[in-house]
Amino acid sequence: MAGVLAAALAASALTMSPQTAQAATARQVERLDRGLTSVHTGSGNLVSWRWLATDPTDVGFNVYRGATKLNSSPITGSTDYTDSGAPDSADYTVRPVVNGTEQGPSEPALRFRSGYLDVPISPPAGGTAPGNSPYTYEANDASVGDLDGDGRLDLVLKWQPTNAKDNSQSGYTGHTILDGIRLDGTRLWRIDLGRNIRSGAHYTQFQVYDYDGDGKAEVAMKTADGTRDGTGAVIGSSSADHRNSSGYVLSGPEFLTMFNGQTGKAMQTVDYVPARGNVSSWGDNYGNRVDRFLAGTAYLDGSRPSLIMARGYYTRSVIAAWDWRGGSFTRRWTFDTASSANSGKGYDGQGNHSLSVADVDADGRDEIVYGAMTVDDNGNGLWTTRLGHGDAGHVGDLNPSRAGLEYFKVSEDSSKPGSWMADARTGQILWQTASGSDNGRGVAADIHAGSAGAEAWSASDTTLRSATGAALGREPSSINFLSWWDGDPVRELLDGTRIDKYGTSGDTRLLTGSGVHSNNGTKATPSLSGDILGDWREEVIWPTSNNTALRIYSTPHQTNTRITTLLHDTQYRTALAWQNTAYNQPPHPSFFIGNGMPTAPRPTVRTP
Repeated sequence: MAGVLAAALAASALTMSPQTAQAATARQVERLDRGLTSVHTGSGNLVSWRWLATDPTDVGFNVYRGATKLNSSPITGSTDYTDSGAPDSADYTVRPVVNGTEQGPSEPALRFRSGYLDVPISPPAGGTAPGNSPYTYEANDASVGDLDGDGRLDLVLKWQPTNAKDNSQSGYTGHTILDGIRLDGTRLWRIDLGRNIRSGAHYTQFQVYDYDGDGKAEVAMKTADGTRDGTGAVIGSSSADHRNSSGYVLSGPEFLTMFNGQTGKAMQTVDYVPARGNVSSWGDNYGNRVDRFLAGTAYLDGSRPSLIMARGYYTRSVIAAWDWRGGSFTRRWTFDTASSANSGKGYDGQGNHSLSVADVDADGRDEIVYGAMTVDDNGNGLWTTRLGHGDAGHVGDLNPSRAGLEYFKVSEDSSKPGSWMADARTGQILWQTASGSDNGRGVAADIHAGSAGAEAWSASDTTLRSATGAALGREPSSINFLSWWDGDPVRELLDGTRIDKYGTSGDTRLLTGSGVHSNNGTKATPSLSGDILGDWREEVIWPTSNNTALRIYSTPHQTNTRITTLLHDTQYRTALAWQNTAYNQPPHPSFFIGNGMPTAPRPTVRTP
């Protein structure tokens, strides 16, 4: 029987003693420009910009078209302005007003003349893999970071060959290739991971973040013999070929490399942790589960970001935390479910096809939510529900009437609850739905203003559920991604190449992407979606159908809600960094955004 069973599994959660919240530490974040955009709507232009965490709370803004100021008094209730009747070619800047004094102008607005901005990209040349397997390239997942230190976010794009494989599938693949790209289409570098990194959703998880605080983002990923960096230099042996007759790479060295975000140069390469060791110790003997990798970025000390690289989730799971300081790696800790400290405690086999990062215990430092278990900032196990592997999980303030964060997850094991909501601090199950199937999809967000807090829904359940698990009625038309797209703080549905607004009797189409494709097969995800430009609403990036541009869509809708750029909320910002990991999941901030929300908090941050 589906329903709210608050105590049913509470006793199975291994918890640590609650910790009191600590005073906020200023976290290192990007020094961003205004991200100014002008989206043409047919009746004019919607101009929007970032309210930075480093701005005063009472800052106002003046909007200029050319040399003409458009607003009569500083704008303080939002970070957008509709310029009715203006042509799509109009030029805009915005100026903050602090204590009655107008400051200098922003950079010129990026013009979304047809509702979108195209960033030109160049597909790598195709080829033929052993076994006469021809392939071309498709633009796949993307991430963002300020690669050159100019305050404007740049893109890192993964190119995937058309013969990429799921780990369960044998066969050779083409190389995985990554590009660093400015928003004007300038390619800064191209990294070729080479023949010894198999191509597919589970093999290459890349992180883009400013780890050392120098104002420029680095790029980290797993590498191998034959990887060629952005300067053309080869890592390891250029001639080694470790592929077996089934196309798997089950021998040879495995590396972790930190690349310079501006040049693509490999700055340091170390051994990947954990090593593959005995292939069968990860769940099978042919190479499927040994090469299930996850990656993320977390503020483990509460102040500076660390790199998270992980392997395994069906049986053994190992998570390694790395600091990048002074041009070199230092391993902070390693969590291993097979270690003497963790063996037998219920951490084996609890990983998802993705991870989340959040300060779940309110101590000022981030934890790694790794499926049905969470690892504390110090590398010790925090809790496990023992409810096993699943495809999707969502961490956020899903029920703002409760203290702290909540976690919604679906389960692959048909003997376990199909979905469940837990206290993210302790793992205590708050409610669950019936078992009996492999529940492959699930989402949680405030998509319905008629119910307090977030709603949750999943593939094997038949209803939309409230933040407390109560049945609300019609399930949304998609179970995939999310987007804050229109003018209100209730979130929208993003699936394939469309955005819809939930309604109790039916969903309303708000956007259909033109001439674009989604990624990752049936997962139907964008290259990237999140608050990337403009105000706090979310952009969505799809590749064009011919893979010659990344098409960025930005909302044309005005809003009266003012929220600090979500890029300066580090739970949300790190979620953009890990979004490309395996089965991509949408980002969630550390606070509630939705119907009836209180005034959004302002982050405590510092910039380079």
